[in-house]
Amino acid sequence: MSDIMLEIQKLNKSYRRRKIIDNLNMTVYKGDIYGFLGANGEGKTTTIRMITSLIKADSGDIIINGKSIKNGKNEAIKNIGAMVEAPKFYENMSGYENLELMAKIMPGVSDLDIQNVLGLVGLKDRGRDKFKEYSMGMKQRLGIANALLGDPKLIILDEPSNGLDPYGMKEINNLVVSLAKRCDKTFIISSHLLHEMEGICNRIGILHSGKLCIEGEVRALINDNKVENLEELFFKKVGEKNDKFGG
Repeated sequence: MSDIMLEIQKLNKSYRRRKIIDNLNMTVYKGDIYGFLGANGEGKTTTIRMITSLIKADSGDIIINGKSIKNGKNEAIKNIGAMVEAPKFYENMSGYENLELMAKIMPGVSDLDIQNVLGLVGLKDRGRDKFKEYSMGMKQRLGIANALLGDPKLIILDEPSNGLDPYGMKEINNLVVSLAKRCDKTFIISSHLLHEMEGICNRIGILHSGKLCIEGEVRALINDNKVENLEELFFKKVGEKNDKFGG
């Protein structure tokens, strides 16, 4: 059995004649916490939207746990749970009720499953509170709970630390590491927060001009490129800081 959870092969996407993703190749192994890194506007969210089949690639293929999106989309994406951009829930419904609503379109998800995912993200005692009463960190954790519904093998989080204070960032990072170990999940985390990603990811890929300019084990890449940390590695590969980069 293959140890590859996600393989992207020669993926391309353009908008209005502008090339966003250019012949992208990427590999995520089972058990990875994979940091998908890049400046704002480089195409990270576009790539995630293609992986989750929210938008269609112009060409290329995405293979998830051995299943090709091109040849069998439904079989492929049932292995994925995702939080793309900010979590969107009904403000006047409780966390539990929001997840219950989501579960109605997911075959086989029970009330017990909802309680279990709330417990996994530390919201078991706050599940009956209204979403509008949640802190930003709690809202992000509910988004992760939603991604866990249906017990997918691959969890994709798009900028999960956006809007969080340092305590909230640490809380989310610790949660990801814990879930990866306890629940045997593979994570892809899209982010521009290099220091945060260096602390939790075992592998990274850096997206620049629609392509991965580097991919591999974090510590090996830092050592092989003779830099001190992930931030130095990033700017060595993509150039000096610019207005698109937020971290």
